[in-house]
Amino acid sequence: MNQLGIEQKNQFNEILEHLGRTLDITKDQHDAAVKSYEFVGNWLSDGASPIAPYNPEILPQGSFMLGTMIRPVNEEDDLDIDLVCRLEGKRSEWTQAHVKMVVGNRLAAHDTLRKMMEPEGRRCWTLQYADSAKFHMDILPSVTDSEYRILMESMLNNTGQDYDNLAIRITDKYEENFKSETQLEGWPKSNPFGYGIWFEGLAKIEGKEMKILSEAIQPVPKYQQNKLPLQRIVQILKRHRDIMFQGHEDKPISIIITTLAALAYRQETEIYQGLQNVLNGIPDYIEERYSEEHGRMIKWIPNPVNPDENFADKWAEKKEKQDNFYQWLDQVKEDIAMSLDHDFQSIMESLKKPFGEKAINEALGAYGKSLLEQRESGAMKMATATGTIGSVGRSTIPNHEPYGKNK
Repeated sequence: MNQLGIEQKNQFNEILEHLGRTLDITKDQHDAAVKSYEFVGNWLSDGASPIAPYNPEILPQGSFMLGTMIRPVNEEDDLDIDLVCRLEGKRSEWTQAHVKMVVGNRLAAHDTLRKMMEPEGRRCWTLQYADSAKFHMDILPSVTDSEYRILMESMLNNTGQDYDNLAIRITDKYEENFKSETQLEGWPKSNPFGYGIWFEGLAKIEGKEMKILSEAIQPVPKYQQNKLPLQRIVQILKRHRDIMFQGHEDKPISIIITTLAALAYRQETEIYQGLQNVLNGIPDYIEERYSEEHGRMIKWIPNPVNPDENFADKWAEKKEKQDNFYQWLDQVKEDIAMSLDHDFQSIMESLKKPFGEKAINEALGAYGKSLLEQRESGAMKMATATGTIGSVGRSTIPNHEPYGKNK
């Protein structure tokens, strides 16, 4: 590889980092969401609450927990904050319907929350915040035993344990036994926190470990400005998906993108190299299995913390979902590859269509600001062979002193 190629890749990597930061939700958005679900948790666990004896706890799940959430392409759209309402145990006679009802009734007992509640969803209660807040919260009622928190914190320090131990039992009104089954073993289960530990284990890189899950499940989680390369890669892939499909209901779903990216990631320290390798490696982790239900071979993307669950199950029911995924994968690979075939200005222009002009302009502005700061601190380098400016190189560029300035 010639020096020009190396410098271009270094420059492109910095641009991708700034793009990822541009896609992040803001600190104000993060803090507003945390403050809101902290309030909900306090209301559910208040001493006067009928479910207080079961120590209700609100915890983030999904992209908010993993640090891979991105802002909507349309700034008028809401952020979707996914939460778990965890109860420690239940009454022996309670079915899924009872648990769903007692959580919903307690939410509705607060005048403000009642006005925000949407009609009962399949699994969740949704709170729609005012238009100015620009987010809504999906709250998933669930039941665990009283030792769950201790087990989860133990597994955070030892990822070799059985993830299935962190499965939670949830409510689903489409289940046949929704109103009849009282034994938790017969309830549907989910494992968002086992998945979080699995993802964190693959995201860690030497010398830059970040406690993704342990930070996210603190009573007041801190805003995470710095991200690991895998988190940035997932954000960038999700943004490309959103731009390409513009809200299409059959677009590739985030859990598939996140899972395949994590499986194909090889602890690369640079976003560009990691992104390129992830895109090349993703097909290797899409299996084919015979389905008795469909009487044929179907695509299978196993849930890493529940291998019997197929994240791509809807592909067999609607071929357009599968076709869209492969079309998206081909397109994002092409867009990333083409970007490196140009000079800096052309790189930025080539990225505007697949990632959005506003996001790229913001990333360019942030990149320019970082170059200015490097120059002022004396950290800016120039590759003597090419004249490319950046933070990697051999010749330090002196800070500019305006002509005529007194020494």
